[in-house]
Amino acid sequence: MKASELREKYIQYFVNHGHARIKSASLIPDNDPTVLFTTAGMHPLVPYLMGEKHPLGKRLTNVQKCIRTGDIDEVGDNTHCTFFEMLGNWSLGDYFKEESIKMSYEFLVDELKIDKEKIAISVFEGDEDAPRDEVSAKCWKDLGIAADKIFYLPKKHNWWGPAGLTGPCGPDTEIFIITREEDCCDGCSPACNCGKYVEIWNNVFMEYNKTADGKYEPLKQKNVDTGMGLERMLFTLGGYKSVYEVDVFTPVMKLLDKVVNIDKDTTKEKRIIADHIRTATFMLGDEKGITPSNVDQGYILRRLIRRALRFARQIEISPDTLPEISALYIEIYKDAYPEIGENKEKIIDELKKEIDRFDKTLNRGLAEFEKLKQYIQNNRISGKAAFRLYDTFGFPIEITIELAAESGITVDKEGFDACFKEHQQKSQAGSEQRFKGGLADAGEQTAKLHTATHLLLAALKKVLNDNSIYQRGSNITAERLRFDFNFGRPLTEEEIKEVEEQVNSVIKQNLKVTCSEMSVEKAREEGAEGAFGDRYGEVVKVYSIGNFSKEICGGPHATNTKDLGTFKITKEQSSSAGVRRIRAVLE
Repeated sequence: MKASELREKYIQYFVNHGHARIKSASLIPDNDPTVLFTTAGMHPLVPYLMGEKHPLGKRLTNVQKCIRTGDIDEVGDNTHCTFFEMLGNWSLGDYFKEESIKMSYEFLVDELKIDKEKIAISVFEGDEDAPRDEVSAKCWKDLGIAADKIFYLPKKHNWWGPAGLTGPCGPDTEIFIITREEDCCDGCSPACNCGKYVEIWNNVFMEYNKTADGKYEPLKQKNVDTGMGLERMLFTLGGYKSVYEVDVFTPVMKLLDKVVNIDKDTTKEKRIIADHIRTATFMLGDEKGITPSNVDQGYILRRLIRRALRFARQIEISPDTLPEISALYIEIYKDAYPEIGENKEKIIDELKKEIDRFDKTLNRGLAEFEKLKQYIQNNRISGKAAFRLYDTFGFPIEITIELAAESGITVDKEGFDACFKEHQQKSQAGSEQRFKGGLADAGEQTAKLHTATHLLLAALKKVLNDNSIYQRGSNITAERLRFDFNFGRPLTEEEIKEVEEQVNSVIKQNLKVTCSEMSVEKAREEGAEGAFGDRYGEVVKVYSIGNFSKEICGGPHATNTKDLGTFKITKEQSSSAGVRRIRAVLE
């Protein structure tokens, strides 16, 4: 089965069961301090999982583009990818366990023709916080899944959330394909990593809210959130040995096979190149305009491109091949994700520029690394030396660590971090600093700051006299807002002050924040801002603040500007080429 067939078969099945199809959101999540990228289909739906009404109803389905970089070192094996597509369906306070499980079963057995004897299930075994999930187990048994293929597992395996310290959470039931008859040991189960059980689908039942004092209270609105990895399912259905055999990878793998002529096994290197350039293509082509940089998402993008180039050099592939690979991916995905085709020129141009930047210093940097190995003490590279490779030769610290590991050497990462902070004075907004607010943080202060971003965008347009300015990204915690917008130069002190005054003037007018539902076309006719509005479908929510601001948005928001307090810009700086970043607070 091809990727395009599985996408449409999945979506059509759930549309036939009353679900509204919604478009994939950006890879850059809105107002979520917990992650750099959209890692699951539920991320853009958080306000609705928290109780807001979705314009298209209580049943939704889509194919969401996602990125996860936590297992980047595993890329090159048979199953791991950094970019992937997630098939999902949701119930926002509508159906629950019984209907969700029945639909999942019918899709697998009736639509995909998977032998039910090859299906295994895991459910939550229960603990002091929540009871054993006998409801889900009974549903599977009633559908004909044998009792010896239903496994009760602990929270580690069958519980989702909360994303932060508090918020929605609950048990899940995971669906596996059995790949062989024999067990790896006594007690072999889906909890093993032996390969007998391959997970293909996960149904999360959000029925609890974890409070600040650690209690699990029943949610008023119980939700279902499911996720099926498209590549993983194609890999399973095709009986392939590797995910890189599915149709979205085959043209690229054929190209790599053609250009590699060295006499050794290059499977891992070719897979890493194929994976990283695919992910880079989607990052560069995203509607929020990611470009390589030294912070945040841009740093991950830079790391992936440079890592792909290093492995290309190892197997004697010309750097010019990498943009060719990207062009192949654009052709493969442009129908499913039009933004990839629309941004083709930008994708190839930015990729070539980053390759050129690194290629010029890569050989010198590798030579410097080899020289460095001769002088290190205790088989360890100092933080200062690692920082020099970064600062002078553009080596992300992860590449230095990889190179060192290949030679049996360690790196003083803490020393590198200290040098990085001292000499670069960069904002270290990496993943380790993003677990503060929590994904489910839709509280009162967050809503106020979110509303302030609407006022900020409108004020920037007025003060800078530029209607082409639009939001390029935002990140909101309960303490502050961070707002990215397209603009080619730093703001002057006078402009910053005027923006603050514009926002505070509106706040003092005690304007109501009103919400209307309408078609995308009507919203645009009425002048609503909506850089990311298409992802919500044909019906959208439009939030208006007097005659000052009108935006397509999913929430959360304050109800009146008088509740916001005083708006204060704390910092204005560059985010990436052509993009400025403002940090602000409400006092």
